Amino acid sequence: MILRPLPFDHPDAQAMIAAIQQEMVVRYGGPDETPVDPREFDPPAGMFLVGYVDGVPVASGGWRARDAVAGDPQLAAGDAEIKRMYVEPAHRGRGYARAVLAEVERTAVAAGRVRMILETGTAQPEAMELYRSAGYAPMPGFGTYRGEPDSRCFSKIVSCVGRPVLPGR
Repeated sequence: MILRPLPFDHPDAQAMIAAIQQEMVVRYGGPDETPVDPREFDPPAGMFLVGYVDGVPVASGGWRARDAVAGDPQLAAGDAEIKRMYVEPAHRGRGYARAVLAEVERTAVAAGRVRMILETGTAQPEAMELYRSAGYAPMPGFGTYRGEPDSRCFSKIVSCVGRPVLPGR
């Protein structure tokens, strides 16, 4: 698989996002209605990746900066929210999601981000397992996900830049 950074509104990115939304309809009865502005994924404050196999888009994922927001104690300076992670069903089980996740993390760290945060849902146990196995830990809900019963949020520190490092840790 070859990963390419693309604008969020690129036709291949939009095709992957449409596939994700269709999967959300199947799993949850409706699309993910989280507010997303395509410009949030423009570098250096974000990144969107599409993975290609034989020239065909088969995987996607991205991140957008999510810094501290008044009234949301879960968000902190240096946060990057992972969005639109997806692998086409015929291409699952080949490590593509893990490869996208690693590149999402790498590009976020290169842009100065410190912690990755994300939301997934109870109807996506394979996503939760991917994140747990990649070192993500459960965290309280943030933003539009606070108080959502089917929502599960996770976080992972990916860089100590900008955060105090305590002696002995």
